[in-house]
Amino acid sequence: MRSAIPVSDVAWPAASRIIRSSFPPIDLFEDIADPADWPLIISAEMKTNPRLMETIGNLDLVPPDRRVAGPGASYLMAPFTHVSPDRPSRFSDGTFGVLYAADKFEVALFETIHHHARFMARTNEPAGWTSQFREIVLSVDVRLHDIRGGGHGAALDPNDYAAGQALGAQLRKAGSNGIAYPSVRREGGQCVGLFHPDCAANPIQGRHLDYHWDGSRVDLYRDAGTGKVYRIV
Repeated sequence: MRSAIPVSDVAWPAASRIIRSSFPPIDLFEDIADPADWPLIISAEMKTNPRLMETIGNLDLVPPDRRVAGPGASYLMAPFTHVSPDRPSRFSDGTFGVLYAADKFEVALFETIHHHARFMARTNEPAGWTSQFREIVLSVDVRLHDIRGGGHGAALDPNDYAAGQALGAQLRKAGSNGIAYPSVRREGGQCVGLFHPDCAANPIQGRHLDYHWDGSRVDLYRDAGTGKVYRIV
């Protein structure tokens, strides 16, 4: 399977990722300490903070040589240490992490709006302004398995992620850095699913956003920094 998929250099100096604002930075990852020293730091901190691992997540899921640290590192590490089979995604069944990002803000916006709308519909939430989100701008410069050229339609099914998850598991096991793929939610957009945190760098906060749910779809979003409201069409 791996050999049948071409590998491409993906270089996006300002890729976009949108996450919920409720996810705070994780002190351990933000520190300038060498990741090789993290086990000792964790052992010492656990003596006074037994709930520390709930914040950090499962660090064992990230190979030591692929961990990153320093300002903004939480945005790169957390998708890989906080995983659950209850939260599968297009290229993972939830047993390992994937960091998803888009080539442009508008693509990331439409990707997250889709998933937020599904959540709101399942929970029968009333109409109104809902969760707050933040944009993370980061650089991606890495060789990825590339399915943007077609031939892997099953892995891009809009609703059934089974084929995509199987592909992701196979490629990750074989040592892939991740997958470049066309956005399913925004025509012409491009996305990446990265299998390791060191496949991206330089994460900084971008826009702060609010999404409006009209009872059946996300119809508006608001830039919290400027107060401007935009209609989703």
